Amino acid sequence: MNDITQIITHRRTVKPTSMNGKKVDDATVQELMQLADWAPTHGLTEPWYFVVYGGDKVQEFCTAHAELYKTYTPANLFTEGSYEKLKTQGDLASHVIAICMKRGSNTKIPEIEEIAATACAVENLWLGATAKQLAVYWGSGGMTYHPAMQDYLGLRDEDKVLGFLYLGYTDEAPRTGRRVKPLEEKVKWM
Repeated sequence: MNDITQIITHRRTVKPTSMNGKKVDDATVQELMQLADWAPTHGLTEPWYFVVYGGDKVQEFCTAHAELYKTYTPANLFTEGSYEKLKTQGDLASHVIAICMKRGSNTKIPEIEEIAATACAVENLWLGATAKQLAVYWGSGGMTYHPAMQDYLGLRDEDKVLGFLYLGYTDEAPRTGRRVKPLEEKVKWM
């Protein structure tokens, strides 16, 4: 098995609560950003945009996320448990990375292609993190898709927040991967 096959088949989601609090060097995160930057992009729009929170800024972001949830969630939908989860989600993570798609100026390129390019950038980052034995979680809960989060991150109306990547280390052994549906159900040969 070659290295890329090994990396792809061993990529896993590790929830932030399973991270151990050990810090990832900022230079390593920068290397991952450089890998993300090599994602495919239609028309060279390169729509991915990442806001990286490290150090004390992780807790600052998580608190702000929780406060946005508290401010903008109708009282009948607000739960204290969700508020606390958002506030503490990054406690054991080294970095939190806001995943954003900044819409290019070429309106002939469909929005879905800009979103797909951004997702490809995240996969590049994630595969690089897997190669470095880092723990990664892509979360999209809380206020991810709310306009207040777009404002918080300084995005325009046409831009999108696609989630938050929690990055760190874990002491847990990697889980065995699995697929739910057989490949034959997902591929049609002609």
